[in-house]
Amino acid sequence: MKKFLSLFIAAIAGGFASLSIYNYVNPVHTSYINSAAVQNARPVNFAVTPPEVGIDFTTAAEMSVHGVVHVQTMYQQASNDFDFYDPFSDFFGNRGHQQKMQPQVASGSGVIISEDGFIVTNNHVVDGAQQVEITLNDNKKYQAKVIGTDPTTDLALLKVDAHDLPYITYGNSDDLKVGEWVLAVGNPFNLTSTVTAGIVSAKGRNININQEQFAIESFIQTDAAVNPGNSGGALVNSRGELVGINTAIASNTGSYSGYSFAIPVTIARKVVDDLMEFGQVQRAFIGVSIRDIDSQLADEKNISVQKGVYVNGLTDGGAASEAGIVEGDIITHIGDHASDNVPQLQEMIARYRPGDKIPVTVLRAGKEKVFNVVLRNKNGDTERIVKDLNENITVLGADFEPVSKEEMAMLKIDKGMKVKGMTGGKLRSAGIKEGFIITKIDGKPIKTKEDISLALENKKGGVLIEGIYPNGFKTYYGFGL
Repeated sequence: MKKFLSLFIAAIAGGFASLSIYNYVNPVHTSYINSAAVQNARPVNFAVTPPEVGIDFTTAAEMSVHGVVHVQTMYQQASNDFDFYDPFSDFFGNRGHQQKMQPQVASGSGVIISEDGFIVTNNHVVDGAQQVEITLNDNKKYQAKVIGTDPTTDLALLKVDAHDLPYITYGNSDDLKVGEWVLAVGNPFNLTSTVTAGIVSAKGRNININQEQFAIESFIQTDAAVNPGNSGGALVNSRGELVGINTAIASNTGSYSGYSFAIPVTIARKVVDDLMEFGQVQRAFIGVSIRDIDSQLADEKNISVQKGVYVNGLTDGGAASEAGIVEGDIITHIGDHASDNVPQLQEMIARYRPGDKIPVTVLRAGKEKVFNVVLRNKNGDTERIVKDLNENITVLGADFEPVSKEEMAMLKIDKGMKVKGMTGGKLRSAGIKEGFIITKIDGKPIKTKEDISLALENKKGGVLIEGIYPNGFKTYYGFGL
């Protein structure tokens, strides 16, 4: 027993001696470590799986789905511009005009922006339509009037006679970040009140889909599923605020293939305000010819910066020239907003009206300079352009007067404008005689002189005139614009 205890004590003593020697050679350093720092610390190239975050879109969907409408348009088109004009009808009667054409129906989407019935949609949704009908999410239907259109931004403003409508509030597309979640709300393939989700894939995207002169393309690109019928619908953020108008898709098949494009609400809001106040968009011009900076231009002009818009030329007497901007300047900012490329610059300028003074920052010989530029209109001055009702009517070569109640009762019509004071215009060329009462143009009812102007606004191609003579003879006339 004594021998065993001696060996046990000797073993313990040896252990303590070994531990002491180890601690002397490898001392222990004790410190407090922030648990958060340890939790967030990661080796280089360590694959981190982000924690699952519950993203709830139900509130945003509920806030927006009732503010998006189904837009149905009706068209009645001739096979060519003159199918409906028979020069011998005055002699032999209305030969062959009794054949009724089957109306063509198309559909899209629209966004209610006010409780009193203003709706924004795409111009291509309603372009050339004789009749526009909108259906609310609760299936109520209304006939809509086209207040105005702007082909250069592919936007249109509609109005329905209703009150206390649900509407979507404006957000700010400038605040959108790439990677941020968004919802697309619309009516693809006539599937009403459809909501899809995606992220912002890019901003300031130009896809050259709008072929109008002075077209503006600075789209928000998303991967939210958008298909035919979504055009004119809402792009909303996670708070249910309107940040864009869904307009186009990138596809070889005509259906969604991964990317969709929306007009930023900053542009849409300005266009809507102009159409409400002036009847047409107040387009401002800076008076420069511009191009993006690419490697070829950088080498050719010895440019060291990669962002900005190169001034390739100037309009004589234009806004930029008058302010002191010269060819070779690189525009980097419009106001406080960066203009890294041509679409961004065009988007910034599109927010202003003629006569607005804006600071434009340029790089010249490596130094920043700021010029105060007073923007001009298409005529080269700073005046606001008010819509002239007679501008569209002049081409017809006639004046018009209302039809008396007695004459309407006798002819059994409830609308129309009578042709008078004809000159050498389109109406005379088509064979229309003075006294003819126009009741419809391209299927749109005509009750006032303004209706005639609106029916011809932005019209290209064939025009179909329907009406009646004082003797009760009903007929059609056609001509081209």
